[in-house]
Amino acid sequence: MQLLRPIAVKEKRLLKWLLFISLCGVIQSCSTLYHDKHKIEEPTAQKGFNVKKYVLKNGLTVLISPNPKLPIVSYYTLFDVGGRDEGPGTTGATHFLEHMMFKGAKKYGPGQFDTQLEKSGGVTNAFTTNDMTVYYQNIPVSFLETMVDMEADRMQNLLLENNSFESERKVIFEERKMRYENSPDGLLFLALMKKIFAGTPYGQSVIGDEADLKALTRDQMMTFFKNYYVPNNAILAIAGDVDPDKVIELVKKHYENIPFSKSLSALKKESSGLEIFKSKVEFGKEYKIYATNPIPKFVMGFQGEKIGIKKAYVMDILAMILSNGGSSYLIQKYVKSDKALLNDISLSNFNLMQSGVFYFSGEIKDGNSLDEVKKTIENDFTDMCDNSINKRSLQKAKNQILAQAYHQLKSNSGIASTIVRNEKWYGDYNFGLKELDIYKAITESEVQNICRETLVAGKSIFISTWDKYPKTVESK
Repeated sequence: MQLLRPIAVKEKRLLKWLLFISLCGVIQSCSTLYHDKHKIEEPTAQKGFNVKKYVLKNGLTVLISPNPKLPIVSYYTLFDVGGRDEGPGTTGATHFLEHMMFKGAKKYGPGQFDTQLEKSGGVTNAFTTNDMTVYYQNIPVSFLETMVDMEADRMQNLLLENNSFESERKVIFEERKMRYENSPDGLLFLALMKKIFAGTPYGQSVIGDEADLKALTRDQMMTFFKNYYVPNNAILAIAGDVDPDKVIELVKKHYENIPFSKSLSALKKESSGLEIFKSKVEFGKEYKIYATNPIPKFVMGFQGEKIGIKKAYVMDILAMILSNGGSSYLIQKYVKSDKALLNDISLSNFNLMQSGVFYFSGEIKDGNSLDEVKKTIENDFTDMCDNSINKRSLQKAKNQILAQAYHQLKSNSGIASTIVRNEKWYGDYNFGLKELDIYKAITESEVQNICRETLVAGKSIFISTWDKYPKTVESK
């Protein structure tokens, strides 16, 4: 299963993907295409996306986007539940449940979900984040009715068999080891999340803390499933060679009799609100963490913004200008110069539903010290803001966002992913068109001001990993 999150990586070829994830609300929702048998028409803010929206009597939101180019369909199911909805003692429950959703339900028993899909030539996967859980399939259109039946079956009749539960627990532990213990980049990102979002639901591991994963019971997970895997907490997006009027009747047939939850609103209040997401981060602190990397790695984290805030869009542009591509300020100064300090550096803007983090990540070049690198970067903040942001670099960043938006929407999967996430984030699958206008309107002075406000005047935390550190976390 995929667990989507940006992480610091060595290879610059992955930088665009990481930045894409942290900008996913924008890049995945800026535009789409209308199709008929003869032409392709770009959408406008007035026309919106080629989508029909329905809300069933049990609260299930359904988005259907016809695209008759090929006889294939992308099928996305988003549940509005993520790591932020877990309490003490149940961290990792959302991600664990994501795994169990493939282990059998009442009608389609153990192994049947994957077997049926493979026979059809389709593919399936899922991912869990702090804010959501998403299941998706790419299938031939001839398999659509079976797909609807299978997804409706596991939404209401998940088995959670004991043997499967225990075997999957072992799989989760191996995944945790791969992503954290054996991955300095993953460990560094986890440490950043825990420190920058200290005392909030975002400060928890999405995979789960080891003690919680060991103690989590089948009954706890079944309660979690019944609480959150309900139609009024889900959004379904179908994009491809379909007739919306026919598909909605198919969806109603299989989904509409699934009961909605009367207690969902009360549960949601427990994991929302400004006070719950008010971090206890201690800016100005440095942390050293033992990891297996023989070359020191670091992150420098600043307070970010939640999804949809104007400042968040400006910070997207700022991250693009400073670090995207070999000609960017950070790469030229710290990686490609004659006096290079780093093997790699990136800058990411990671926005969540209730908060965010803006952070540098990098790897030290042999012969340089962490202290030297940290001081040099901090001393360069003013120069970054004054000399890297201009009309040319601003327009280049806007062009990159637009290009990525159109690239994302070349496929049914991209369209389904776009509309389902925008509907979840903003309650409006068309919001991407409005976001594009926001980007177009951002000025050079706005980016410079946010740069100075965030980097020059702002405070940060500094976290590093290295195999020379003792196997305990140190701070100063």
